[in-house]
Amino acid sequence: MDLFGGVIPVKGITFLMFSLFAVALSGYLLGRVSVKGVSLGTAGVFITALLFGALFGRSLGSAMTVGGADISSNAFKIVETLGLILFVGAVGMIAGPNFFKNLKKNFKSYIFVGFLIILGGALASLACYFAGMTIVKVPEEAAELGIEKNQYMMAMTVGIMSGSLTSTPAFSAAKATAATVVASAEAADAIQDVVTVGHAIAYLFGVIGVVLFVQLVPKFAKADMDREREFITAVDTGEGETAGAKKRLEIDPFGFAAFGLVVIAGIILGAIRVPLSGRGLSGVTFSLTTTGGVLISGLVFSHFGHIGPVSLRVSRQVLEAFREFGLMLFLIGAGVPGGSSFVKYFQPVYFLYGVVITVVPLFVGYFAARRLLRLSLLNSLGSVTGGMTSTPALGTLIRAAGTDDVASSYASTYPIALICVVLASQVLILVFGS
Repeated sequence: MDLFGGVIPVKGITFLMFSLFAVALSGYLLGRVSVKGVSLGTAGVFITALLFGALFGRSLGSAMTVGGADISSNAFKIVETLGLILFVGAVGMIAGPNFFKNLKKNFKSYIFVGFLIILGGALASLACYFAGMTIVKVPEEAAELGIEKNQYMMAMTVGIMSGSLTSTPAFSAAKATAATVVASAEAADAIQDVVTVGHAIAYLFGVIGVVLFVQLVPKFAKADMDREREFITAVDTGEGETAGAKKRLEIDPFGFAAFGLVVIAGIILGAIRVPLSGRGLSGVTFSLTTTGGVLISGLVFSHFGHIGPVSLRVSRQVLEAFREFGLMLFLIGAGVPGGSSFVKYFQPVYFLYGVVITVVPLFVGYFAARRLLRLSLLNSLGSVTGGMTSTPALGTLIRAAGTDDVASSYASTYPIALICVVLASQVLILVFGS
């Protein structure tokens, strides 16, 4: 028996579902392992997803073959996107009631932190680029296609930067821009593969490094978490109505319809593309992507809470379930396809570059937030996770902090970081890879 007129075999769908929940189970078990109070949490799912992809990627591809083509990567891309939508939509709606108040209070600080983190990442990338120019040899396949050493090394470095900052928009922008600096279509395909390799190699530490950072910093600082939570204004969940206010119409008791409206509006917003002008940027566009669009939509809709007499409130329990389930799907969807690429293209020096490009902006951003701007510990860590565009780290920070309020500083810093990292990836390739 096949689905959709025999296009997708049922055994492939069954294997996909089995794989998702097997990875989730083993990942959560791994995430429970604690060493001196530090654990991977939900990020353990990403580790098991990578291992699963490396060990069973071919089996999954064989089970999900249509017309001789492996469609498993597309299936996991759908899983990844669905998870991302659920997670950022829930984060936006949880943070929304308090977001604009917090943004007004610390607006300049969050812009500064986001910009400084990406600047730190870009400068670290340049340092790795110049180091690579002296020690890395261009593969023969790339050289035969006319790809020069500076083009190859910058494409690899920017791919590593997008992976270190776990930024899919930067990754996409880097691939599009890299294709414009080479002479032939074959070379364009090859150099885009170079960007992909760099992203896959660095993504692992990009996730784990920030997840560990937000757990270790409070421990090293010997922070009183109860006291730290007092520095963040409590979020108004909006579950109750103010005295004397009319009871608004709820389309369904769980708020699924309201959440659906947030997602639809966010996808439309994220699909808007703004053309970029300048040398080598012909045909290149910028957009908030689905991630940024749904996040902003969630913030705005949750802030207002209604459209006329129709309530846009979603219960806290539903949002928390969406947030965790979405994060799990996102990590599995990104991790399984990346497992085989990580094993195939891994080189120690590239992994070292990924560590450098992750660690430098982490410490730069935290120092700026904590020491220069005097933000509270949790606001500092929240803004750092936003500046690093790290979705998994936010989930870990929320659990470590014991409050959803840290999502406000994440959401305030994320948009400026998103814009800066996309532009930085393009500028670096155009300036040093041309």
